Amino acid sequence: MSATGLHAGWRIGTAGAAWLAGTALQLQQPALWPWPAYPAVCAAGLAMLLAALALQRRRPTASLGWLLGLAALFALALGSAGWRAEQRLAQRLAPRLEGVDLWVTGVVASLPQQGPSGLRFNFEVEAAEASGLAVRLPPLLALGWYAGYDDSAWLDEPRADLRAGQRWRLPLRLKRPHGVLNPQGYDAELSWFEQGIGATGQVRELRGAPAAALLADAVAYPVDRLRGALRDAIYRQVPDVRTAGVLAALVVGDQNAIDRSDWDLFRQTGIAHLVSISGVHVTMFAWIAGTLVGWAWRRHPGCVLALPAPQAARWGGLLLAAAYALLAGWGVPAQRTVLMLAATVLMRAAGLRWPWLLVLMAAAVAVTALDPWALLQAGFWLSFAAVAMLMLSEPAGGRAPGAGWRALAGGHLRAQVVATLGLAPLSLVFFGQLSLVGFAANLVAIPLVTLLVTPLALLGALWAPLWTVAGWGVQALVALLAQLAAWPLAMWSAAAAPGWAVGCGLLAAMLAVMPLPWTLRWLALPLALPLLLPPLPRPADGQFELLAADVGQGTAVLVRTRAHLLVYDSGPQYGRAGEGDAGQRVLLPLLRARGETRIDRLVLSHRDADHVGGAAALMAALPVATLFSSLEPGHALRSVGVPHSRCEAGQRWSWDGVAFELLHPLADDYARAPRPNALSCVLRVVDAQGRSALLTGDIEAAQEAGLLLRHGDGLRSNVLLVPHHGSRTSSTGRFIDAVAPEVAVVQSGYRSRYGHPAPDIVRRYLQRGVVVARSDDCGAWRWSDGVGECTRTLARRYWHAGAASGR
Repeated sequence: MSATGLHAGWRIGTAGAAWLAGTALQLQQPALWPWPAYPAVCAAGLAMLLAALALQRRRPTASLGWLLGLAALFALALGSAGWRAEQRLAQRLAPRLEGVDLWVTGVVASLPQQGPSGLRFNFEVEAAEASGLAVRLPPLLALGWYAGYDDSAWLDEPRADLRAGQRWRLPLRLKRPHGVLNPQGYDAELSWFEQGIGATGQVRELRGAPAAALLADAVAYPVDRLRGALRDAIYRQVPDVRTAGVLAALVVGDQNAIDRSDWDLFRQTGIAHLVSISGVHVTMFAWIAGTLVGWAWRRHPGCVLALPAPQAARWGGLLLAAAYALLAGWGVPAQRTVLMLAATVLMRAAGLRWPWLLVLMAAAVAVTALDPWALLQAGFWLSFAAVAMLMLSEPAGGRAPGAGWRALAGGHLRAQVVATLGLAPLSLVFFGQLSLVGFAANLVAIPLVTLLVTPLALLGALWAPLWTVAGWGVQALVALLAQLAAWPLAMWSAAAAPGWAVGCGLLAAMLAVMPLPWTLRWLALPLALPLLLPPLPRPADGQFELLAADVGQGTAVLVRTRAHLLVYDSGPQYGRAGEGDAGQRVLLPLLRARGETRIDRLVLSHRDADHVGGAAALMAALPVATLFSSLEPGHALRSVGVPHSRCEAGQRWSWDGVAFELLHPLADDYARAPRPNALSCVLRVVDAQGRSALLTGDIEAAQEAGLLLRHGDGLRSNVLLVPHHGSRTSSTGRFIDAVAPEVAVVQSGYRSRYGHPAPDIVRRYLQRGVVVARSDDCGAWRWSDGVGECTRTLARRYWHAGAASGR
C-alpha cells in the first residue's frame, strides 16, 4: 500500500475507533445522565463535526481539524447511544402496574416456544386496560402462558392454537424486567433491554373466569407465521422429537426445540455453532451461497457480461443470507452478521479496496450505530472473527481456487477448520469452556451439517420426505458425538481470567486470524495458556469467603476456604422437570467461573424444592466428596452414590483453620417426623479471627427457640442467612438479638409469590441496625475478610433493575 493509502487507512481506522470508544464508554455507565445531557452531547458532536470539516479545508490546521473530528465522532456515538437508552427505559412498565390484573389486546410477535410448563412468546401491545380504565404499557412484552396452581388460583392450559401474527385479548399480570445476577453470569436484563422488552409476565386465564379471546388469525408477522408452519410440518414428518428439534433449529432458528441433553452434547463436542443460527452460521451460509451463485453465474456468458461473477457472488450471497436470517428468526446475532456482510459488499461494489481490518472496522461502526449494545455480546465478536477468517480464505479476485463440487467442499471444509481453531481463544474468553474433541468432531460435523443436513432440511420445505433423510444424518451425527463426548477430558473448563490474561487471549485470537506467517501464528498457543490455567484467588489459611448466589426464590450459598469448598443448598427447580434448575443454570456456570472443579461437602438443609432443586445437576457435573442432609431414607438424592451423613447437632469439622459446626436438628427430631422446615440443617462457620456466619435453612420460630435454649449467645454471628427467606414464621426478635448479625442475607425472588421477605420482618432487622442484603435488590452477595459486596452494585449498569434513571 502506498504512503497515501496508509495515511488514509490510518485515518479511517482511528475514526472508527473513536466511534467505538464513545459507544463502549456509554455502555459502562451505571446510571444515565440527567435529561437533556445526551441530546446536548449529540448537538456538541454535530457542531464539532461541522467545525472539523471546515478546518480540514485549511491545510495549516488540518491536524487540528482531524482531532476535532475524532472528538465529534466520540461524542456522537456516546450521545446517540445514551439518548436511545433513555427512550427505551422510558418505555418500561410503570411500577404501579406491577402485579395488577390487566386486559391487553395485541399481536403475537414471535414464534411461540413450547416447554414442559407451557408457552413463551413476545406480544406487541395495541391497547390495555386495568379495572376498565385504559393504561399505557410498553410496546413489547415477553410472556409465559402456563397451567397449574398459581397465587391461590388454577390457571387453564395454554391455547394450542396460539400462532405468530394472531391478534389476542389476554388477561395478564406483568412486572418490570428483572433477572438473577451473579458474578460472570448471564445478564438476562441486558438481553431484554437489547430486544426492547419493557415488561415480562404471564397470561392469567383463570378457570371459571372470562377467557382469553382470539380476535384475528393472521394480521402481521408473515415470516414468523411461515416459520411456525414449517416447524409444525417438520414435527409431523419426523417422528423422533429430538431429531425434529435439531431440524427445526436449522431451518427456522427455533433453538429451544433442541433437547437440553443434545445442547449439552453439542457444546461438549464444540459443534454448537453448527446447530444454532448464530453469526458464524449466517456467515458460512453466505459463503456457500455466494460460491454457488458465482459458480452458476460463470456458466452463462450473458450474465457475466452484465455483471462480473465475483460481484454477482457477493450480492447473491448477501441476499440469500439475509433471506435465511429472516427465515431463522432475524435474531440479534443474525442481524449483526447481515449488516457486516452488507457493509463489506457495498464497499467492494464501490471499488473501495480497503484492507480487511478497515472493512471490519467500518462494519463494526455500522452495526453499533444501529445496535450499540451489540458490543457487549459474545456473538458480535465471534461474528467479526468468523467474517475476518473467511475474508482471509478468499483467493485474490474472489474466485474459488477450483471448480466443481469437490473444490467447493474442500474450500468450505478448510474455512470451517480455520474458524474452529481461530475461535477457540474467544470461546475461552466468553464461555470459559473449550472442547478438546472439537477439532475431531468438526472434521465430521462441518461437511455433514453444512453440506448435507442443512441443505436437505431447507429443501424439505419443498418436499417433506427430505426431512426424513436429513433426520438420518442428525441421528448418525449424535451417535458419533456421544462417543467423542465419552472420551476423558472431552471438555476443558477454565475460570474467569483476570484482565491481563483476557488481553493475552484476545491477542492469541488475533494472531490466529491475521494473515501472518505460521511461525508467528504459533505464538497464539502460549498466549492462550493464561486463559486455560488462570490464577485462582483463594482465601488465606484461617479465613473463608461466603457467596450467597442469586437463584431467585431459593437458597444456595458457597463457602470457600483455602483448599475446600462447601455448598449449602442448591437453589430451586425452575418450572417443571426438563426446564432447568438453579444448579444447571446458575451454580454450575458460577462454580466454573470461579475455577471450582469439585465440591468437598454438599449440605442440603431439607427436602423443599427451592433448596434441593439443583442438587442432581451439581452431583452429575462435579465430583462431590460427601453429602450432608436431613433427607429421608429412600430420597432420590441419597441414591446417587455420594457418601451421605445425616445432619445432627454437634457434628464438627475443621478445614484450613476454619471451624464448621452443625447446630440443628437434634437426633431425636427425626423420630418426631415434623415438617421438613423443622429439620433444616443449621450450620455455623467461624474463622480464625472469630468472624462467623450462621446458615439456617427454613427453620421456624419453634426451632429458633430451641437453638436459643441450647446455645444462647453462642449463636452470635456476623452474617445471618435469614431463616425461611424472611417469612413471618421465623426471625423472632429474641433470635435476632441473640445472633446480633451485622448483615442479614435474604435469598428470595423478585416480587416473590410467597411475599418473601415479609415487610414487618425486614423492619424487625432494620430497627436493630442490621444491614439487610436481599438477593432481589443485591444480586449475589459476597462476604470476604469482613467486607460484604452486592453484585448489582459492583456490576451496575443502567439497564439493570433499580439503576437510577437520568430523568
